[in-house]
Amino acid sequence: MKQEIIFSLSGLYRDDFRVTGFRFGKGERSCCVIGSLRGDEIQQLYMCGQLIHALSRIEKKGDIAHDREILVIPSLNNYSTNIGKRFWCLDNTDINRMFPGDPVGETTERIAAGVFKEICQYKYGVQFASFYIPGVFIPHVRMMKTCKENTSLANLFGLPYVVLRTPTAADKATLNYNLQFSGTAAFSVYTDTTDMLDVESAEQGVSAVLRFLSRMGIIKYKCHGGYMGTILDEDDMMNVKSPAAGIYRELKKVGDEVCRGEPLADIIHPYEGTVISEIISPADGILFFTHKKPLITENALAFKMIKRLHK
Repeated sequence: MKQEIIFSLSGLYRDDFRVTGFRFGKGERSCCVIGSLRGDEIQQLYMCGQLIHALSRIEKKGDIAHDREILVIPSLNNYSTNIGKRFWCLDNTDINRMFPGDPVGETTERIAAGVFKEICQYKYGVQFASFYIPGVFIPHVRMMKTCKENTSLANLFGLPYVVLRTPTAADKATLNYNLQFSGTAAFSVYTDTTDMLDVESAEQGVSAVLRFLSRMGIIKYKCHGGYMGTILDEDDMMNVKSPAAGIYRELKKVGDEVCRGEPLADIIHPYEGTVISEIISPADGILFFTHKKPLITENALAFKMIKRLHK
């Protein structure tokens, strides 16, 4: 393992900002794994640490393939992590909306440009990602629909689902989208949580990356075969929104199978303690994403459902 500084900025009133990378093996730039781009992505940071720990042991055993290199970058935003902020601590901008970056632009644009210059040279790129809305997902691999995506490769992670997303204008400044257009096969791995640690799903995410590296012949690693993932188009999922604002009390969890008309959550009056409204399942299906914060606003996304096509 070789630790090095991928990118740095001089700090005016505090220590310099540094993006640290960990290299394993040497030779062809095979795979780059990116962790926390936002300051609250603790689960993603933890997964990178566990992956580095596992790859260190694999390298010591001589089980990284000859002429193959892996780069792991745990965090691009440790300044914000240190003070508990989600976005860049100085101007509240999102690094994952700044790619491919600008070397003479604003601070987050320079960070994105400096890191992207390095990671776009890799054949495969994996991001431990979080959703823009707080909540819990079924673990899955996500890809942007750019006509360059490869669902067969995504299935090699062995996670339950492979999700294809039609990019919006904002998505075109994300890491995943720009890596695909630079010629890197890019995958975003989602697990249960973001700002809290879920060890079980974190282990599932790390195992998925090791499984992918093994199946691509980059490392030698024996692991469980995982799932034959179901390929989903995000546009085909059903969004279920909250009919009212208040305290959110969930009745169903992510991964649950539900029936049309079944209550999914209660909205509680914050002062009176009464049920203002219920969130009702509009169809038969599986809960793919669930809201997790204790408060919810009217018309906020509460659930994403995989509709059951056949009874």
